[in-house]
Amino acid sequence: MSDPGSRVLIVEDEAGIRRFLRATLAARGYSVQEASTGEEALQLVPAFRPDLILLDLGLPGISGKQVTSCLREWTQTPIIILSVQGDESAKIAALDAGADDYLTKPFGHGELLARIRAALRRVGHQDDGPLFVTGDLTVDLAGRAVRLGAEMVRLTPTEYALLKAFVVHANKLLTHRQLMREVWGGAHYEDTQHLLRVNISNLRRKLEADPARPQYIITEPGVGYRLRTEPRISAAPSSV
Repeated sequence: MSDPGSRVLIVEDEAGIRRFLRATLAARGYSVQEASTGEEALQLVPAFRPDLILLDLGLPGISGKQVTSCLREWTQTPIIILSVQGDESAKIAALDAGADDYLTKPFGHGELLARIRAALRRVGHQDDGPLFVTGDLTVDLAGRAVRLGAEMVRLTPTEYALLKAFVVHANKLLTHRQLMREVWGGAHYEDTQHLLRVNISNLRRKLEADPARPQYIITEPGVGYRLRTEPRISAAPSSV
């Protein structure tokens, strides 16, 4: 099911692709706004306040990667990259800049809509739970806040969804398939495992003192990952 009324900003310089995206989304109840350049997108986001952004990488002027970096300075709105560039380096650069997902053109409307639904679920679900504390890491499931010591950690919606899965299943092995199902809605796209690997790398860079020697997110070779911790569960935020 779609989420009627959700606002989607399409940032794409090709008019034909914009028409296809608008027709696809409008037919399913989404409210759509369009931008043809990165500069226009940066002006529209504060005014339109989209729930999700579909962003082409190959824009004239400011690139999609630059737009992503600029937006991540002040908003965690989900960003799905749309690009003809299917090579791994382009995907890694976009995800490292703060994108949540990556679709290679051409793509079908069914896959696009599934990715949109998964991204909206990640930010739309209301968390309800206590604080999770281990070492310097604190995760406030109710407030969707993450801290290392006294410092707030800014995560993308996808990174937070991954961390939440680890917290909920602390000390338990989560297979690649389980994580992809929890974060990307269970659809098995050819690049989903790559997205998982890059987002795990980004999480480690933000959470670990030494990402090459992780203390929290541990790899179980060939199987998956687990959050290695001796958790302390606190009943209220005031106890931190």
